[in-house]
Amino acid sequence: MDRQAAYGRIGGLTAWSRNGADTMLGGARRGFRQRFLNQVDPDGVLPEVEREARADRARRAYMLTLAAKSADARRRNAAPDDHRPDATDGARRARDEHPTIVWRNPAPRQEARQ
Repeated sequence: MDRQAAYGRIGGLTAWSRNGADTMLGGARRGFRQRFLNQVDPDGVLPEVEREARADRARRAYMLTLAAKSADARRRNAAPDDHRPDATDGARRARDEHPTIVWRNPAPRQEARQ
């Protein structure tokens, strides 16, 4: 870590040690919330309760959109199924490479009595 990054990290940690989350993130949270309030009621004509409810729904829709985009990107970047290593492949390799270790199956689970 270079000197400037170290001092920046020290400063950030010091600020967080002296201030609460409201002080450190309050402005960002208010701005994020205001974004959706302005989106659903740019003229401010809706009753406050309705405006808040719509802003909450718009925020939730935004988050679900981000989640869907993230899932799509992970799916696009994932290896094809036929090239993905199987979880048991690693266990088989370990067993074959270390024959002196006694490999055994774990004890079967007993179902909880109801």
